[in-house]
Amino acid sequence: MPTKPQALPRLAALALVSCMAVGAAHAQTPSTQAAVAAADPRYTWDLSPLFKDDASWEAERQALLAELPKLKALEKGFGNSATSLRRGLDQISAVNLRMRKLGVYANAMSSTDNRNARNQERAAQARSLWGQYGASVAWVDTAIAALGTNRVDRFLRAEPGLARHAVRLQETLRQAKHRLHPEAEKAMAALSPVLNAQSTTRQLLVTVDMEWPTLTIDGKPQRLDSTAYTRLRAHPDRALRKQVFDSFFASYGRVENTLGSTLAQRVEAGVVNARLRGYTSAVAASLAADAIPESVYRTLVAEANAGLPTLHRYLKLRQKMLGLPDLGYHDIYPDLVRTNKRYTPEEAARLTLASTAPLGAAYQARLQQALGERTMHVYPAPGKSQGAYQSGVYGLTPLIFLNHQDTFDSVSTYTHEWGHGMHTLQANGAQPFETAGYPLFLAEIAAFTHELLLQDHVLKNASSKEERLFYLGEAVERLRGTFFRQTMFAEFELQVHDALERGEAVTGKRMTQMYCSLLKKYHGDAQGVMKIDPAVCSEWAFIPHFYRPFYVYQYATSMAAASHFIEGLRSGDAKARDTYLNVLKSGGSRHPVPLLKEAGVDMDSPQPYRALLKQMNSLMDEMEKLVAEGAATLPAAAVAAPSTGG
Repeated sequence: MPTKPQALPRLAALALVSCMAVGAAHAQTPSTQAAVAAADPRYTWDLSPLFKDDASWEAERQALLAELPKLKALEKGFGNSATSLRRGLDQISAVNLRMRKLGVYANAMSSTDNRNARNQERAAQARSLWGQYGASVAWVDTAIAALGTNRVDRFLRAEPGLARHAVRLQETLRQAKHRLHPEAEKAMAALSPVLNAQSTTRQLLVTVDMEWPTLTIDGKPQRLDSTAYTRLRAHPDRALRKQVFDSFFASYGRVENTLGSTLAQRVEAGVVNARLRGYTSAVAASLAADAIPESVYRTLVAEANAGLPTLHRYLKLRQKMLGLPDLGYHDIYPDLVRTNKRYTPEEAARLTLASTAPLGAAYQARLQQALGERTMHVYPAPGKSQGAYQSGVYGLTPLIFLNHQDTFDSVSTYTHEWGHGMHTLQANGAQPFETAGYPLFLAEIAAFTHELLLQDHVLKNASSKEERLFYLGEAVERLRGTFFRQTMFAEFELQVHDALERGEAVTGKRMTQMYCSLLKKYHGDAQGVMKIDPAVCSEWAFIPHFYRPFYVYQYATSMAAASHFIEGLRSGDAKARDTYLNVLKSGGSRHPVPLLKEAGVDMDSPQPYRALLKQMNSLMDEMEKLVAEGAATLPAAAVAAPSTGG
């Protein structure tokens, strides 16, 4: 498979996957968090292992610009012999690694403060350089394809140094029929910064230029931006929650046309690319790089739709536990059992270390070492991007970007991102650079395995029925947010792409209509489970992952795969642990679907998704039993400072 970038963003972790949040009364305010971060360097990352300062970054950018003509010059004599082929690919890989280091630094700087003009400029320079790099090596795949399978196989046998490039060579041959003429490939590569610029436009609009409303919250004025919304949507005051939802999504509604245009342009770019390359659809083109059958995507959507009664059961249980006469979209996020426990980053680290014991002492030791390095940017700050992500550079400890709110949900995000970080470290330790970058289809499995291990740990150490009910509620909510919500997003992406492929005009208003229909279907509007207010139907514009087409479905598939692996890890079976770790260590050396099938989970069948729904129903069985036993006084009983175990 092609080498994958190791920057694996989870740009809206709280918005897209982790959907429980504590009430505003239990979280630090953004200004307090920013002050803490400024006063304590432990909460900001040290980027000096990448570049000591901006001047050294700029010097490397100039040096890389000087390298690009040399890459173009490799075309002459590239495949004349096994030795020349190996030397050429080695040189390209060396530049590629340097490029990634440059890009990770630029992204890290811009995401911590999007307002900073130099950060914007540096990120733009990195994107431009990637485009120029792509144009300089656009000839490579065509040259490899021209060698043919027989000659490539002969070269691999003759030159041991080509082994690290074997996957690149074989995958290029597999996809050769979708390559364009070399000059067309060069033009496409040069245009890539322009074709993919819509995400940057959206990011700057929502983090810098949008006018956000100010609401009076608990007697104090608060600016209702994305970070505040993520925190306040769980506020215990229902009337305030409704006001938050109405005001926040009205802000997105006011730029519906603009964001509809940027997203439609991004989708159209994918549709045109698929047509030019001879794919049947944009989704087929997207999945082809990792040889994922389109049936995997469509099976997921079909099974989620078939499982909607399970989601509706949970929503009805939520209504009962909150003691509400009806249920609205603004009632999804409040805690079913409230807690005044604050989960600091130090507590998140302790829980992450303790909960990963089933992965073995060596795994925990490497994780503890990584946690001791300054590679995290922890708290929200003005101009900082929303959500969380992990970004890895081969040979270095990954960077972890967070917007920690001192809630249990923040702990889940913390351990999730370190699941990505440990995946990167496991792959880097077992693979050469060329195959260390793992495919997106595997990326979230390690992260959700961490989350499920955390879930097991806190449930095991719960000291009361109320505390256990709190964690059960978190577990079921996570399944809602990861399996059903992400699949709803995936279905929205399918609808938008399908409409454009049919030649229909897709505007922001049309996207709002599509999204509204899906909200109603998934949340049981017609069945009387939840009434969807049209005011929230602009939520699609809040989701940055749509600018990375056909990405979000992998949250749902990965949760299903992680749930499978957890069963073996719970048993303490060393073979099951090694099977799981070997999946992580495979990096990008194998196609993900057959790799997972060999590990015991067939993602092209309904079984993993049905097993996940069975698990969700089992968790709700226990929740209903505890409620019936009086473990919670409705609505939303409080449990003070729950034990978190050792």
